[in-house]
Amino acid sequence: MVGRLAVPKTYKLYIGGKFPRSESGRTYEVLSKKGAFLANAALASRKDARDAVVAARAAFGGWSSATAYNRGQVLYREGRRDQFVDELVSAEGLSRTAAVKQVDTAIDAWVWYAGWADKYVQVAGNGNAVSGPYFNLSTPEPTGVVAIVAPQSGGSLLGLVSVVAPAIVSGNTVVVVAQQSAPLSAISLSEVLATSDVPGGVVNILTGSPAEIAPWLAGHADVNALDLAGAGDLGWVDMQITAADTLKRVIAPEVGAPAPSLHRIVALTETKTVWHTKSLI
Repeated sequence: MVGRLAVPKTYKLYIGGKFPRSESGRTYEVLSKKGAFLANAALASRKDARDAVVAARAAFGGWSSATAYNRGQVLYREGRRDQFVDELVSAEGLSRTAAVKQVDTAIDAWVWYAGWADKYVQVAGNGNAVSGPYFNLSTPEPTGVVAIVAPQSGGSLLGLVSVVAPAIVSGNTVVVVAQQSAPLSAISLSEVLATSDVPGGVVNILTGSPAEIAPWLAGHADVNALDLAGAGDLGWVDMQITAADTLKRVIAPEVGAPAPSLHRIVALTETKTVWHTKSLI
């Protein structure tokens, strides 16, 4: 009897709500902690990154103009929990207990940020005291397209959620470079997003080499902010300098997955201040 021949799976990128192959046709092997082959992942190129920025810019208008309540409701979604657990066990060598804990923590972080969608403006905005018969109000608004380097060590799913959720909750759109060594959770998250109500282009996920893609995103004129959470080993100071040429907001690297924080939401917004005359009646 002839045995079955295993057919290695090759995963694609997630850009504009679709799953294209890398423009370059390149792939790389995803291995378990013990060196066993798990899958092939697309090795994104600069052209793929450019396409992702175009998709994110196209999606920004609709996503940022949606009501905060609507964005929050769209983000309240869980799916494929067992699949995420299995992937963390195989890719990161975690015990099932540790994998379940990471998935649950990632879900909690996602829900926590979704809950801030219609609340952060009241906390971060304010009425300013001025001399004269005017109201002077400041309110945070989304900054635009955010390029993100996901944490490259530690929990791949938790790290990804911890940087994507605070960026999109205020109305930004993102291009995120997933953890290179363990991209399967990012790929599964893209499949969840593709079947959710999150519009295509709001989240664009690239797999491959952050060292190759991140510096180019740092200099892209149509990227408005840069989250270098996972770029600690990539010469991030040079990327920060490059980002300054196009006046990008920059969040510096952190070790591991950033903890849920209102600061991460506000850091990717711009404060708009308006004056309005008081009634004379």
